[in-house]
Formats: sequence, structure tokens, C-alpha cells
Amino acid sequence: MAKVVTNTNISEILASEQPVMIDFWASWCGPCRMLAPTVEAIAEEYDGRVVVAKCDVDDADEVAMQFRIRNIPTLLFFKGGEMVNRLVGAVPKQEITAILDSLI
Repeated sequence: MAKVVTNTNISEILASEQPVMIDFWASWCGPCRMLAPTVEAIAEEYDGRVVVAKCDVDDADEVAMQFRIRNIPTLLFFKGGEMVNRLVGAVPKQEITAILDSLI
């Protein structure tokens, strides 16, 4: 299951020794709802190898501003606490897993 990003726990999530993927989304966003099952499936498949987190841009607005999220859904990928990749839009699962596989 994906972790929930808040304005207060973002540094803790990024401090993970495993690669981190954060899904920036909102409940009112149609493409975000389309991508949600894919993100959950990836969270299960990569459990123990990748930290998968979800950030509701309405609830964690400071985090969204910190990473300059302009469009949602946006997926950010981190390794060693540094952002290494970004995908915007409802992208295919293969595109996401290809990035994750390169980070493991």
C-alpha cells in the first residue's frame, strides 16, 4: 500500500534507502483517478524494493509547491533523496516500471 505524503513527513519519506516514487494527485482529477489503480499495483509489486507514496496536492500544498507541481498527475522519482526523474500525465505502467527498474 502506498504511503501518504504530508507537509510534515516528506523528508522522512525521501530519507529512505530505497528508491521513492511519489504520485501527486487530487480527488477531483480524472486522469489521477485513472492512474490510481496502476500506482497501487506498482506499490504491491515493488513492496520491499521501492517506497511508493501518494501526495494529495490539496492536503499537502507545501510539498506540491516545493517540487513545483503544475500539472497532475505527476510522478516524481527519487534515489538517495535526490529527484532523478519526472513523468506527467496518465502514463502507461510500462513507462513507470522501466524507470523503477533502472533505480533498483
